[in-house]
Amino acid sequence: MLRPRIVWLLLLVACWCSACASAQKTVSDGASAPATSGSSETSEKSDAPTAFPPPPTVTPTGEKCSELVLETRASRTEILRGVQPTVSMAEAIAVFAGVGIFASLIAYGFHMVRKHIYNDADNLDTTFDAGGKVSIGLTATTIVSQWTWSATLLQSSTVSSLYGISGPYWYAGGATIQIILFAVLSIQLKTRAPGAKTFLQVIHARFGPRTHQVYCVFAFLTNLVVMMSLTIAGTAVLNSLVADLSPEMAAMMLAIVIGGYTLIGGLGATFYVSYFNTALIFIMILMLVVEVYYNPADNPNNPFGSSERIFDFVECWKAPPGNKDGSYLTFLSQGGFIFGIVNIVGNFGTVFCDQAYWQSSVAAKPLQGVWGFILGGLTWFAIPFCLATTLGLSYLAMSSAQGVAMLSDKDVAKGLVAPMVAQTLLGRTGEYAMLFLILMAVMSTGSAEIIAVASIVIYDVYQIYLKPFRAELAPGECILCGHRVRPTNEDPKRCMCPSMQRCEPCRQDDAARAAVDSLVKPHYTCSVHGQFREYQERLLYYKNWSIVWTTFFSIPLCIFCWAVDLDLAWTYYFTGILISSAVVPIALSILWVRVSSRGMIGGAVGGCVCGITSWLVYASTYPGGLANFVVNTGHQTPMLIGNIVSVTVGGLVCIAVSLADNWRMTPEQMEHEWEKTRDIDNPLTPWVHVYRDCLDISEARNVSYHERPPIDGIVRRFRLAKRTAYGAGVCLTLLFVVIWTSSMIAAHPLDSAGFLAWTTLSRGWGFVAATFIIVVPLLQELYAIGHKWRKQQLVRSSPSDCLSLQSQCTSPTHSRADSAEVLAAENGAAPTENGTRKLPAE
Repeated sequence: MLRPRIVWLLLLVACWCSACASAQKTVSDGASAPATSGSSETSEKSDAPTAFPPPPTVTPTGEKCSELVLETRASRTEILRGVQPTVSMAEAIAVFAGVGIFASLIAYGFHMVRKHIYNDADNLDTTFDAGGKVSIGLTATTIVSQWTWSATLLQSSTVSSLYGISGPYWYAGGATIQIILFAVLSIQLKTRAPGAKTFLQVIHARFGPRTHQVYCVFAFLTNLVVMMSLTIAGTAVLNSLVADLSPEMAAMMLAIVIGGYTLIGGLGATFYVSYFNTALIFIMILMLVVEVYYNPADNPNNPFGSSERIFDFVECWKAPPGNKDGSYLTFLSQGGFIFGIVNIVGNFGTVFCDQAYWQSSVAAKPLQGVWGFILGGLTWFAIPFCLATTLGLSYLAMSSAQGVAMLSDKDVAKGLVAPMVAQTLLGRTGEYAMLFLILMAVMSTGSAEIIAVASIVIYDVYQIYLKPFRAELAPGECILCGHRVRPTNEDPKRCMCPSMQRCEPCRQDDAARAAVDSLVKPHYTCSVHGQFREYQERLLYYKNWSIVWTTFFSIPLCIFCWAVDLDLAWTYYFTGILISSAVVPIALSILWVRVSSRGMIGGAVGGCVCGITSWLVYASTYPGGLANFVVNTGHQTPMLIGNIVSVTVGGLVCIAVSLADNWRMTPEQMEHEWEKTRDIDNPLTPWVHVYRDCLDISEARNVSYHERPPIDGIVRRFRLAKRTAYGAGVCLTLLFVVIWTSSMIAAHPLDSAGFLAWTTLSRGWGFVAATFIIVVPLLQELYAIGHKWRKQQLVRSSPSDCLSLQSQCTSPTHSRADSAEVLAAENGAAPTENGTRKLPAE
């Protein structure tokens, strides 16, 4: 049977040849066509026949434009219109190849660190939770990287160019609160379902297969919409900057880079690669910020160099209807306010319904996960706030400087504001900066989505419906033996399966398989764990296939979006209508004991149907009706109505039906409800063993893997983390949604001093966030690796020191090898791909 990596290479070669042929056809067709497909709009000189309306000579308040503005307009010798595709195909391929190779090397490096330093291995759970002990810094980095879509870099600048200073804030603030509030779900997941790898496992344990299947559909729809946004934005920028690049070739290049390193390293690789991606994104953003506000090289193409100059140009450029007094320097913007509401609603869906964020929660310890989401949200806020304030307002100022908008409305909707500014101010450097920015964003988010889809396929489709290990397993029964975990009067026989960490036959299996160097390993002989270990190895193999096929599915998805001419704004607004009805039910599934199966289904399905119906009904009232589908359904008002109806109906129906079903519940019933979720576990790596340090469990290895502390003890243990999550969530939500916006509404419009303070705040937040996200994760990870390495050296030199450090050893008479094995087990070492446990070398 062909291995996934071999098929991966064969498919890459075939698709690469097809894409190159398509690109060659584009070149030949372009010789006879008046315009190339890669160009958004050709540059128009000042002597072009197109007539543009005269630029305003007074500000919206009636004052005369500054002399700087009038002189700059008078001295213009050409009018720039559209992004120029000046990057050659060979240069673009070289950039993609270099980034792909670099990411693959980082992924391989992570694999080696986990294998030789942490004694982890390529088992199923490690692939999807990265060992379950990721630091605060890496968690924050991954959140920033995953939440930095290509749409973040493009759509944020677009709304800034449309609504002025309110656009970047509504984009950043409206998408930060979801990440911070997700910290609440993160700590509750660790408290009530510490063994879960997906949020769908919690839904299946509590509500059964029917509800689980409904939410599997919503989870896949979320991943689909996110991938659509990534591919639309990525191909739009690539086609605008790279000459003669076809959509097929763009999709292929993105798939190669995303899938390659994801297949090599799994979820853990995305943590390391996300660090470098995030660091490069911040470096590129700060480079653009320095160029716009300081112009250190006295670039003749940059008419700015200070906030005061940008203020003069923006002040003398009239905003569209909806902004009070026609000013871009105000928060009183109808369009900006509508966008803010849609942004908040839609992003709740793309966070709460996206398995990628639950994956990051699973990969971190409880307290580290809470702080990782809080700090990650505050750090991510700097990216759209700083970048869009800089590039969006620079676009308005540059349009004001030449007296004509630099892009058509269609190009603005595609998200080409940021590439236009970068290309105009920095030339080739700006073009490559945008290529790297988009590539970094697509890589991080794309790989996270692929891992999320693969985890759902393995844990929630294959293991439950296609080929479960034990088909007739009832809730509360051991997956190994089928007996009750907690005996009842009807079935007094209790499961007594031992933990694999203290199973002697498993040790013998590991030793026998470690002695064989070939790919074909002996079968497991342990009567308790052997069959399940082989089952897990098959799942690991299917995981690789899931990653391969999910990656290649993104190619036709990208081409479809391009063929039907979906723009970034339409996809962004539509997201909330489709999936936000599931936000409240998903949150309640881990927060509220009374929520019922009927409430979960009714809320998600009913809210979605009502949202789509209201959206289409209102869109049909525009001229042309639904025949002009993309245009009429893309208007702000029907999108706003659809988003609000979807999330509101979904939440109300779920709560009302659940109260009708479970109004009266005894304390015993409530306790039993959460025991269902605590039963979610992997007998090979039980959650008690993974989190024993957090729970102060010292003798977990001596008992059955089912033995665990009561939920009341876990709640007390994580009380500080829970209070931190709730406190930060409430306070920061009030800050971003109420306090900050209210204070800015009072300052209408910003004068020169207010504008300087506003831009200084955006720059300062960007520099502080960059310093934190570049320095802290690196130091934490280096410290953790060094600490682990020193422990290994101590084990090799003196097993007695191991006993003093690790109170888990059973007696002082352990042999050296036995002590090393206990330490490896206590540090979370997991079976390798061939089933062996990697122990410290002698």
